[in-house]
Amino acid sequence: VQLQASGGGLVQAGGSLRLSCRASGSIFEINTVSWYRQAPGKQRELVASLTGDGRTTYADSVKGRFIISTDNSKSTVYLQMDRLKPEDTAVYYCYSVTNGGRHYWGQGTQVTVSS
Repeated sequence: VQLQASGGGLVQAGGSLRLSCRASGSIFEINTVSWYRQAPGKQRELVASLTGDGRTTYADSVKGRFIISTDNSKSTVYLQMDRLKPEDTAVYYCYSVTNGGRHYWGQGTQVTVSS
């Protein structure tokens, strides 16, 4: 499985961005897809997760503002980010776990929110 993230950029506080993560390879093996982020000087943290049976998990800091979703083919995972805050500034990574328990990371995409 290969993951290609895109969609980051610079936005003002209160604005929106949509991140995309396109999967290729053995995508039928993917069970869970997630977005993580890492701000400078901080540990990487889970932002949102979506399991194969449709269950979602969100960090408390993004609940009500971010939505994780997939397209019909499940080859692309999206992270819709609304009402962005400066503290959302980070490098965002997509991540997947297969049914066999293998883990894959995409490259990061930078999100910068100006105040």
